[in-house]
Amino acid sequence: MAKTIHWFLDKYGESHQNATNKLIHWVCVPAIMFSLFGMLYAIPFFTERSLFFNWAAVLLLAALGYYLRLSLPMFVGFIVVGGAMLWGNNAIFELTGRNAGQMALVSLGIFVVAWIGQFIGHKIEGKKPSFLEDVQFLLIGPAWLLHFIYKKVGIGY
Repeated sequence: MAKTIHWFLDKYGESHQNATNKLIHWVCVPAIMFSLFGMLYAIPFFTERSLFFNWAAVLLLAALGYYLRLSLPMFVGFIVVGGAMLWGNNAIFELTGRNAGQMALVSLGIFVVAWIGQFIGHKIEGKKPSFLEDVQFLLIGPAWLLHFIYKKVGIGY
């Protein structure tokens, strides 16, 4: 039987019950996603780097395929979220004077600090991160946050 978005969200939620861990995830999961996009954006691409022509956009396309398989509303949500993250990283690239090395270092710093935060959250929670059980949970973390927003505004997923 194929696992559904609801199964993944419920399973992910099992190791995210502590309020402090949840709060840490609200900060760190988007920071990890943004910084990962930043590091990928900094890698030279086949053409001149731009908003939609970069390695972060390639990763986003792959992730969108995954989300589409699980849930059309999640897919649509991540077009918006991913697009905003691409736009933000493109803006940072321009603000650094198109200095990919500087952008990569800033992104790496955010990435490391955010992962430290995640592991602190799980230490507080007393449960290991879900992705240690199944790597798919690296993509479920952002969807888990988005599902709370969807619930709040009445969007089914």
